[in-house]
Amino acid sequence: MILYRNFKTALSLLAISGGLIGSVFAQHDPVQQYQGKTGRNLAETQQWWPARKKAPQGAPNVVWILLDDVGYGAVSTFGGLIETPTLDNLANNGLRYTNFHTTAICSPTRAALLTGRNSHSVHMGLFPNTAIGAPGYDGFMPFEKATIAEILRENGYNTYAVGKWHLTPPSDATALGPFNRWPTGRGFDHYYGFLGGSTDQWHPTVYDDTRKVEPEADGKHFTTRIADKAIGYIAEQKSIDAAKPFFLYFAPGAGHAPHQVAKEWSDKYKGKFDSGWDKYREKVLEQQIRLGVVPKGTVLPPRNAGIKPWDSLSVDEKKVFARFMEVYAGFVSHTDYEIGRVVDYLKKINQLENTLIFVSVGDNGASKEGTLTGIINRNDPSWTDQQRFEANLQDLDKLGTEASRANYPLGWAMAANTPFKQWKQDANSEGGTRNPLIVFYPKGIKEKGGIRDQYAHLIDILPTTVELIGAQIPAVINGYPQERIEGTSLAYSINNTHAPSRHTVQHYEIMGSRSIYKDGWKAGTLHKKGEDFSKDKWELYNLNEDFNERFNVAEKYPEKLKELQELFDSEAARYNIYPLKDGTEKELDYTKLYVNNNATRTVFYPEAPQVYGVANPITPLKSYVITADAEIGKGTEGVLFAVGGRFSGVSLFIKDGKFQVTNNAGITVSHLASGKPVPAGKVSLKYVLNYTEAKNVTDPAGTHELYINDIKVAEAPIVKAQANIRTNDEINVGRDLITQVSDRYKGTFPFNGKLNVVVVETGTQSISLGSR
Repeated sequence: MILYRNFKTALSLLAISGGLIGSVFAQHDPVQQYQGKTGRNLAETQQWWPARKKAPQGAPNVVWILLDDVGYGAVSTFGGLIETPTLDNLANNGLRYTNFHTTAICSPTRAALLTGRNSHSVHMGLFPNTAIGAPGYDGFMPFEKATIAEILRENGYNTYAVGKWHLTPPSDATALGPFNRWPTGRGFDHYYGFLGGSTDQWHPTVYDDTRKVEPEADGKHFTTRIADKAIGYIAEQKSIDAAKPFFLYFAPGAGHAPHQVAKEWSDKYKGKFDSGWDKYREKVLEQQIRLGVVPKGTVLPPRNAGIKPWDSLSVDEKKVFARFMEVYAGFVSHTDYEIGRVVDYLKKINQLENTLIFVSVGDNGASKEGTLTGIINRNDPSWTDQQRFEANLQDLDKLGTEASRANYPLGWAMAANTPFKQWKQDANSEGGTRNPLIVFYPKGIKEKGGIRDQYAHLIDILPTTVELIGAQIPAVINGYPQERIEGTSLAYSINNTHAPSRHTVQHYEIMGSRSIYKDGWKAGTLHKKGEDFSKDKWELYNLNEDFNERFNVAEKYPEKLKELQELFDSEAARYNIYPLKDGTEKELDYTKLYVNNNATRTVFYPEAPQVYGVANPITPLKSYVITADAEIGKGTEGVLFAVGGRFSGVSLFIKDGKFQVTNNAGITVSHLASGKPVPAGKVSLKYVLNYTEAKNVTDPAGTHELYINDIKVAEAPIVKAQANIRTNDEINVGRDLITQVSDRYKGTFPFNGKLNVVVVETGTQSISLGSR
């Protein structure tokens, strides 16, 4: 019955779409009905060719830019103190939308943006790697809800994506695919970027279409690389078919941690944040009022909980914390510069005037993940704030470099969200969900530099784009009948400053924190992890009068609160928000569910020098054995097997004739080496990690050992952190690619002997070599 109903739906949608199948499909591209006449020879034959989908003559190029972890009050375009001249120029010649919203965290924002549907509706209520077996959270975006790339490719566009993706289920993010939920499987002709939530900006984990690649060792920053790639895509396309429009999705890693940028950029801000986050908020609010991006008379809310007054900090604290913000600001300004290179190239080839650009300045509010003292690279969860600060003080010169994986202190996240309270993840607050939006479209915008305060959500960008460029959304794409777009086009407001908002209801939910907006009223609750959802306390705000949520009026208007809570329930049922989850659930083990048939023994071959994704068989907080079957000769050295990189990983290698291992948990690094050289000929080189249950990351948790031909040659204790190393990006056989686990060797240190196989056995609480 279900199959029959879907078939009938497909037929009806085909009928609605009007005519031949060929007019509906472009990517699917079934054989069209022959409309010529076949003769006995060519002279008697009336030739006919299937129609190819073409964009209307003069159709504009489209560029979507999505920054990462940038709050409302960060960039100069919206009154912030971080200089972004490219964004300023786009806004001054376009529009600033001041009442625009995201989902409060990255993957849901990206899924909603690309599909024009709510995040839970497209099964991305949180991250792909935190999936549960429920429609709102399984991480498998339905093909019945096409992306903008799939839609525009059906309308005759070339489509390109560069930068962060974070939408592929871990089960599919291996070299085996399937690749239909990679960027190139969701409508993009080409993709260059990283699949996860973040990457090292100096040593990125990069995929070119569906192949993992090693970027050249040229010292380029990741944002520079993706700008180069974007320009290359555009140049190639315009060289082949100058009249054909393109769609570019430009999603840099900035300003998500790790905050890394060349010193020349961070040093531009030397001393500019010495007055601290309190003065920053005051100055930014003044500039926001002057720009007109917040109402006159706006008052700052109190500091977020736990944030100290800047004047109460010590001299060392001020020095360290100010440098964090200098690096972050340099990181964002550098990103603006690279965006400027792409914009300048469009101008150089006379395409800028015919390009529609949307810039969402952030995929959520400023990050609250940097702790009260910030993180440079060492972060033991058991540390006090003072211990973490002392580590940062020692590592201050590393901040922003390849030796850091920094995120700034929470005080700066609060400041970057001016004039709102709360921050990223807080789906109940404007500080978590309100971001600047810039729209640039020379052909379509009459009022340059205008302000628009209509309520908007990122699901509105897709229908706005489709309407402004005159595209059509096919009823069927790739053979899948399409479900409705859930966003509301903003085209009505482009040239009508005072048009009333058409997007009047919007829900939000991230890890149990949730809210509902309707006609200027908003009800929400900040959920605390592990607590009963039914006991969450709801607040109520009238945003028409109190746009930055300073006054909770829940007690004054209990009926309005009840009305909105009931509305949230109905929206939750409609859009797959239930069951609520808050991150305390057991994490899904994709390795056991989808990969390798629950195998506890995995064989790696040197002919596949780098493997990635959930193919990593090492289960955190379980014992495991890694055995390398090798043949040793004179001068043999190099890496046998490496998992992870500079900040977390395990590497087995031979150096100075000795079998060695580095277990690098960041917090704790242990190094073992055999007392005697590895004998020549065939050898079995074995590393055993025996884990015993421990509470804290620095508590004793067993031992790790080295064996040559089953004879123990080294042993040392480990702590819990060393048994909790996990990575999906760096699993290397016969070398150590991207970043190196150990400082005992330089570069990839390839193995120069004969490596037959490496076997990893895992998944038990403890392993006794004698019983094997």
